[in-house]
Amino acid sequence: MHNKSVIEIDGKQLKLSNLDKIFYPAISFTKGQVIDYYIRIAPVLLPHLQGRPLTLKRYPNGALEKFFYQKECPSSRPSWLPTAPVWSESNHKHVNFCLVEDLPSLVWSANLAALELHTSLSLAENILQPTMVVFDLDPGLPAGILECAQVSLWLRELLSRYSLQCFAKTSGSKGLQVYLPLNTPSNYDITKKFAHTVARFLEQAYPDFVVSNMRKNLRKGKVFVDWSQNDDHKTTVCVYSLRARKRPTVSTPVLWSEIETMLAKRDSELLTFDAQQVLDRVAKHGDLFSPLLSVRQQLPKLDF
Repeated sequence: MHNKSVIEIDGKQLKLSNLDKIFYPAISFTKGQVIDYYIRIAPVLLPHLQGRPLTLKRYPNGALEKFFYQKECPSSRPSWLPTAPVWSESNHKHVNFCLVEDLPSLVWSANLAALELHTSLSLAENILQPTMVVFDLDPGLPAGILECAQVSLWLRELLSRYSLQCFAKTSGSKGLQVYLPLNTPSNYDITKKFAHTVARFLEQAYPDFVVSNMRKNLRKGKVFVDWSQNDDHKTTVCVYSLRARKRPTVSTPVLWSEIETMLAKRDSELLTFDAQQVLDRVAKHGDLFSPLLSVRQQLPKLDF
């Protein structure tokens, strides 16, 4: 790509700019390469964006520079890009989120320097009905992804007692996230209470490793099982999204066997993937997160 370019995708013209601008200085990864990654990952990414209000985390000067969150879809958006109105209690008005559901829309958002894509756990058509539960495993230094890996296996074991399937992905930053697909009627009062109960159980079972309290001064050397993300006002980083780190790392679906291997070898790099590695993984494995779109489960009553 040239530094400025006009491309046509599916009959829609898009003006791209600053394509040679370096967004990840550690490896001289440019804005043009960011757009190229999103074009190539689109076949597996777009299904996870379909119908979900999208918050854009924009880095106009690159991954290590200042950023801002954009919830209200910009007025400069193309006329063909749909939006979804979502009521904001704090602002007492509707926020019109972007719906990025096709390749032209994805390229448009990447050209805005939206390195990170953060999605709702529910669809716009029923914003109070989550389609999944998320457990965000956030390590407090000196704990890291190794400790998150151990907690994720304990979490999987606990959920399996209730015949619940769950799936893991890296945050692309420092932790792991475990998703429990529902795709059946529920609400955030139910899912948040469920996640909080599970987090407290893990804290009681493994007090030296796990914390469920949100106070940051309690997290040192432990893994915070963040249950609070299960809320209609919150978003989590979407699978296959780039992250704003020194390298273009990606929030990557992983096999449970990979988590077990990484833990056995005590090698955190085994669960760190950059853009090209993720494209290679998709070519090999397909979309490891596709079950999130189809698996139907209901939350049981917990007996602890």
